[in-house]
Amino acid sequence: MRIFRPAYLLVILVALLVSGLARADDRITVFAAASLKNALDAIALEWKADSGNEAVISYAGSSALAKQIEQGAPADLFISADLDWMAYLSEKDLTRKATEVRLLGNRIVLVAAEGSPAEATLAAGFDLAGLLGDGRLSMANVDSVPAGKYGKASLEALGMWDGVKDRLAQAENVRAALALVSTGEAPLGIVYQTDAAADPKVRIVAAFPEDSHPPIVYPAAVLADSAKDAAASGFLAFLQSDKARVLFEAQGFTVLTPPVSN
Repeated sequence: MRIFRPAYLLVILVALLVSGLARADDRITVFAAASLKNALDAIALEWKADSGNEAVISYAGSSALAKQIEQGAPADLFISADLDWMAYLSEKDLTRKATEVRLLGNRIVLVAAEGSPAEATLAAGFDLAGLLGDGRLSMANVDSVPAGKYGKASLEALGMWDGVKDRLAQAENVRAALALVSTGEAPLGIVYQTDAAADPKVRIVAAFPEDSHPPIVYPAAVLADSAKDAAASGFLAFLQSDKARVLFEAQGFTVLTPPVSN
């Protein structure tokens, strides 16, 4: 029977502790808009395979994430679904301004459940309220969450807002809004086209005209309080690589940045 002497056990414990600390040192925390989940989960796996580093990603509405960062939540990188919430943090010196980049583009679409017969032409004068029937229109919060803000802007521009503003089912983020349609709790919803592509239980009824709302831009930046600048900067660079481009485009995003070397 092998006998483990105290000194030998101490060596093992120290080695395990050092190994654990090394892994922790390589791990970064990313706060990212909920609509990025499918793409970023795949990209994080690719980055780990390439670099050995790990990205732990927390998904929520951009507004909620920005507020958490402002309140001191520990994160290394922020990816917003609009320019406003990145600017909110940048103006408070909570980002490293030199790292801010406009990473992706997207579109907003009207979705229904997979078997729904709903049809729409999203142009001025269309009766969206009539298409809703007795149901509600699922949207991310229209006052704070980017997908909701873009959707409200389109509805206002197309003259549909007044007909539906009292018939909204507002959710905390765009994936939650998508779920209301996917589960049949709402007959129609406004989400990003990338969200619709990620859920086989919904279908795109129509796309909103791109000139009916501000351009949809996803910016990214390393955060000022990050203690892992090298790893965070490495992940941000990987997000702009050819490997990441393929994964973003597979989910329906438009890549706005020129590729950097892998």
